[in-house]
Amino acid sequence: MNGPQKLKGLYRKKTFLFFIHLFCSQKNRKKIKFLKKNVILQNTEHVGNSGEMAAPCLLLGPSFCKPSLPLFLPIPKIPLHLPYKTMAAHCHCSSNPRPTQPSLLVFSGGTAFNGVVEELKKLTVRVAHVLPVSDDGGSTAEIVRVLGGPAVGDIRSRCLRLADESTSEALAVRRLLGHRLHINPPQAKSEWYKILEEEHSLWEGVSKPYRETIRAFLAYFQNEILRRPNESFCFSNGSVGNFFFAGARIFFQSLDAAIFLFSRVSDIPAESFILPVISTNDRLTLGCELWDGTIIRGQNEISHPTNVKGPVDKGRSSVPALPSRIKRVFYMSSEGTNSLHEVFPTVNPTVLDQLSNVDCIVYAMGSLFTSLCPSLVLLGIGEIISSRSCPKVLLLNGSHDRETSGFSASSFVTAITDALNRTYGGSHNCLRNLPSQYINTVLVPKDGEIPIDIQSLSSHGIFDVVVVNSIHDPKVGTIFDPKSLINALGNVVSRYMRTKN
Repeated sequence: MNGPQKLKGLYRKKTFLFFIHLFCSQKNRKKIKFLKKNVILQNTEHVGNSGEMAAPCLLLGPSFCKPSLPLFLPIPKIPLHLPYKTMAAHCHCSSNPRPTQPSLLVFSGGTAFNGVVEELKKLTVRVAHVLPVSDDGGSTAEIVRVLGGPAVGDIRSRCLRLADESTSEALAVRRLLGHRLHINPPQAKSEWYKILEEEHSLWEGVSKPYRETIRAFLAYFQNEILRRPNESFCFSNGSVGNFFFAGARIFFQSLDAAIFLFSRVSDIPAESFILPVISTNDRLTLGCELWDGTIIRGQNEISHPTNVKGPVDKGRSSVPALPSRIKRVFYMSSEGTNSLHEVFPTVNPTVLDQLSNVDCIVYAMGSLFTSLCPSLVLLGIGEIISSRSCPKVLLLNGSHDRETSGFSASSFVTAITDALNRTYGGSHNCLRNLPSQYINTVLVPKDGEIPIDIQSLSSHGIFDVVVVNSIHDPKVGTIFDPKSLINALGNVVSRYMRTKN
């Protein structure tokens, strides 16, 4: 490794450690210098023929020639009194733990469970949200196409749902990071530059410390795009939160660090964890094998294929069913187009640690094969869940979708069991656990269209089936009434806590 390369790594490491130390310090320090020239240098320098490092140059767009980016970023004026814990747990360590609140781990995607997150806070904030990083649709797809890396859309979506809403500024930050650009590409690009220039109304209500911190990482994201002149980035329907997330991930070269930063900027409760099921900086591609032998590459092609025109609406039920049922999902190499090149990523160790200690494990409603199963098929997940004696609750969907056409309740149970057992992924890592070792309670939305085959569930050893009040959603049909669902989930957990104590 030559001198400039070593220097790049040193800058990144020192900046990363300094940032984390700063946010986790007991003193609320006033300044942070991670965007001063010697740090920006790590991704913008070039080496001349003489081997000397050229002057740094930040390429940001039409009017960024003026020195408008701050080199010293004030820290947001929020109580930063939390001591250092671990990056894997977002460096969150509560000084006021809530032992009376139950702890949950929820496997979910980034859409269906979002509707009950606010109600869940009334039961407990001690929740580990485990999310896949393989979504290749929407604005996430464009980021992954141009910049690579894991998909952050589901994580960003959950972070926003957990964000603080208690002050006008918190709402302003959430509004900014939750904003999507115009659907028309030229108008979207123009709107994006207004945001970068702080000329957009979205900045109203965001104080200078937050403004400079958020804007710095948005500018860093833009700089990374401009460093790839051979790729034309389309800003249509782009998520500002995704852009912020991607900028932070690339800057720190760490998905965990990006989640930590997003969590602090949006003031997520210290005892709530947003965990990527795979902690990686690499692109991940999901594949599935149908029972007729067909291989489908890409999560979006499985659940919302590209021949359906218009913006992706993950709630729509009008997408035609698959030609054959899904046999299994697996991860594929992102290099080349070889459909048979299966890869086996390592599960995030923090997920395993949380699984071993929580009071309740929840399989949330949503896309069964593209939201739940990508987390369940990883080595170590089935082993720990089957060893736990806590409540293991399936929240059943209220309607069928492209992935589950014709499914009954027991079909969902079988699919989850097969994923956790890795039944069809090669004999050397297969488990032979029973469905009842993975699921012991099923919560069902009232008047849902999925048949509840009680006898089949009983034959699997699942006897606790609870019908929960539902509401009608015009996009997806029958869904859980959030308050009723959380009450039912709370009752399940309370029974366990009483026997535990």
